[in-house]
Amino acid sequence: MDHPKRLLLGRALRSDALRDTLLRKRIALPVFASDPLSSVAYAPGEVLLILSIAGLAAYHHSVWITVAVVILMITVVASYRQTVHAYPNGGGAYAVVSTNFGRRAGLMVGSALLVDYVLTVAVSVSAGVDNLGSAVGIVENNEITWALVVILALALMNLRGVKESGTFFAVPTYAFVVGVLLTVAWGGLKALMGDTMRAPSADFDIVPEQTDLSSLATAFLLLRAFSSGCAALTGVEAISNGVPAFREPKGRNAAGTLAIMGTLASVMFLGIMALALHTHVRVAEDPARDLIIDGEPAGHGFHQDPVIAQVGEAVFGNGSPAFYGLAAVTALILFLAANTAFSGFPVLGSILAQDRFLPRQLHTRGDRLAFSNGIVLLTLLAGLLVVAFRANVNQLIQLYIVGVFVSFTFSQTGMVKHWNHLLADERDQATRRRMHRARALNGFGAALCASVLVIVLLTKFTHGAWVSLVGMALFYAVMTGIRRHYDAVADELALDVPEEELDMRPSQVHAVVLVSQIHKPTMRALAYAKLLRSDSLVAVTIAVDPTDTRKLTSEWKQRHVDVPLTVLDAPYREITHPVVAYVKELRRAHPRDVVSVIIPEYVVGHWYEALLHNQSALRLKARLLLTPGVTVTSVPWQLASAENARRRLKRRHERHGPRGVRRGVRHGTHRP
Repeated sequence: MDHPKRLLLGRALRSDALRDTLLRKRIALPVFASDPLSSVAYAPGEVLLILSIAGLAAYHHSVWITVAVVILMITVVASYRQTVHAYPNGGGAYAVVSTNFGRRAGLMVGSALLVDYVLTVAVSVSAGVDNLGSAVGIVENNEITWALVVILALALMNLRGVKESGTFFAVPTYAFVVGVLLTVAWGGLKALMGDTMRAPSADFDIVPEQTDLSSLATAFLLLRAFSSGCAALTGVEAISNGVPAFREPKGRNAAGTLAIMGTLASVMFLGIMALALHTHVRVAEDPARDLIIDGEPAGHGFHQDPVIAQVGEAVFGNGSPAFYGLAAVTALILFLAANTAFSGFPVLGSILAQDRFLPRQLHTRGDRLAFSNGIVLLTLLAGLLVVAFRANVNQLIQLYIVGVFVSFTFSQTGMVKHWNHLLADERDQATRRRMHRARALNGFGAALCASVLVIVLLTKFTHGAWVSLVGMALFYAVMTGIRRHYDAVADELALDVPEEELDMRPSQVHAVVLVSQIHKPTMRALAYAKLLRSDSLVAVTIAVDPTDTRKLTSEWKQRHVDVPLTVLDAPYREITHPVVAYVKELRRAHPRDVVSVIIPEYVVGHWYEALLHNQSALRLKARLLLTPGVTVTSVPWQLASAENARRRLKRRHERHGPRGVRRGVRHGTHRP
C-alpha cells in the first residue's frame, strides 16, 4: 500500500522541513488568489445576465455597478491588509471575531467561511466543466463525473503539499492573468484607434422578461445585479486565513500578495466589463427564449458563450491563436480557482480543530506537511454538493457569496474594536494617528460589507441563499457539539483530586508508559506500572507538536511526577515508528527481560464519539504485538458515556437475556 501512496503523493517530509514548504509571494499568489482572479471569467456575465431581465436598456447601469464592485474590492483588500498585520498567526476573520466578540461569534464566522470554501470548489469546478463541455461532447454528457474527477485531481495535487501544488498551478494562473491583461490592452488600443470590434452576439436583441418596472423594482433589479457581481470578491479572505504558509516576514508578504491580487482583479474586471459594453455583448438568463436572432428566438440548440469568450473573439477574431489561447487558459483557471479553497479550508479547519471545534485529526499534518485530513474532508463535501446539484452552475452560484460577506462584515467590525482597544492605551501621537486611519478604513469596510450582506440576503434568499444559511447553521451546530464533547472529556479527566488518591504505590516491573498529556488516565497507568514491580519504569511521549511537548514536559516538572519522562522525536508526525524503535532498542539492551508497554486509554459509549478521538493506539498495538518479548497493556478509563452504555447493556440483559447482550451496544477503547 505504501508504494502507490508514495507514487501519488511523493516521499514523506520531516517536520523540520516545514520551513522549506513556506511560500514566496510569486507562488502564494496562484495558491491563494486563483479564485478572485478567476472571477473575471464569470462575474461580468452575472451582472449582465441580471440586467437583461429588463432588456438592453438596462445595460448602461452596468457601468456604475462595475465601479461599485471595484470600490468594494479595493476597500475589502485594504481592510484585510490591516488584518494580516494585526493577526499574523492566521485564522483571518475567525481569529479577529473570536478575539473581539467571543467564541460564539467567531464560530459563526468560521461556519460561514467553511460553507463558502465548499461552495467555491463546487462552483468553480462546475463552471470549468460547463465551459469545457461547450467544446467537448463527452464532457457535456457526463458533467457530474468529470466534475468529481477534477475535484479528486485537485485534492491529490494539494495532498502533495502547498508549495508543490502552488508551483504546479502557477503557470496556468499567470497565463490567465497575462491573457486577460493582453486582451484588455489590445482591445483598449484598438478602441482608441477607432477599429470596429463587435461581439458575436452584438446584432442580437433581448426580449425583456419584465417591462415598465417601477422605481422600486428597478432599484431591486440593480441591487440584485450588484450582488451577483460581488462574486468577484470570493476568495479574498483566503490570504488572511493562510498567513502561516508565507515566508518571513509573514505579515508583510501576505499584505503584499493581497495588494497584488486586489490590483490585478480590479483591473481585469474593469477591463473585461468595459470591452463587453464596447463590443455590445448580449447575454440572457434564458437565451433559447429571450435572445432574438434575425427576428426569431435563438431556440434550444443555441449555445450562449461566456462574456469573456465573446470579448476575446471580438478583440482577436474568431479562430485566431490568441482567441483559442484565451479560451484555454480561461477554462483551466476556472478549474484551478477551487485551489483557493483547498488552501484555505484545511488551514481554517486546523485552527478550529486546535480550538476543539472540529476533530483533532484536522490539526495533524500529513506526510507532505499539508493538512491532509482537511483536504479529504473538503473533497468529500464538495463532491456531495456537486452530485446533489448535478454540477449545475446556475443553481450553485445562487448559494454563493453569502458566507463570504458574513465573514467580511464581522471581520471588519472586529478590527474596529481591535483598534479601539489599542487606542485606549496608546499615547504616542504618530501611532495614534495611524491607528485612527486604520480604524476609519475598517469602519468604512464594515459599513460597506454590511450593506452588501443585506443586499445579498434580500436579492438571493429565495434564489438559493437560504441553503447557505442552513449549511452555516449545520456547521455551527456540529462544531458546538464537538466542543461540548471535548470540554466534557477534559473536565472528566482533569486532575481534580490529590495524586495520592490515584493509588501511585511503588513496585517493580520493566515498564514503558505512553503519555500524551497529564490527566487521570495517565496517572492511573503510572500507578498500575508501579504495581507491576518493574526493574525500570519510564514514561514516554512522542514529540508530534513541539508546543504541546513543551507544555507537557513543563507540567511534568511542576507536578514533580517521580517517573522519568523520555521525549521521542517524531519528525514525520507518526507515533508508531518512534515507539517501536524505542522498544526494540530497550529489548536489545535487556534481551532477557520482557518489556511491558502500558497505554492509558479511555472508553467511550457511542460510535460517533470514537470519530472524535485518535485511532493511533490501535495501529500501535498491532505493531507492538508482532515484536518479540513485548507485552501490551491497556489501562482503561471509562467516560460517563461508557458508564451509561454499560447500564443500558445491563438493563437489556435483564430484559432480554444473553441474546440481547450479544446484540447490544458496542463500544471500544480509544486513545485520547
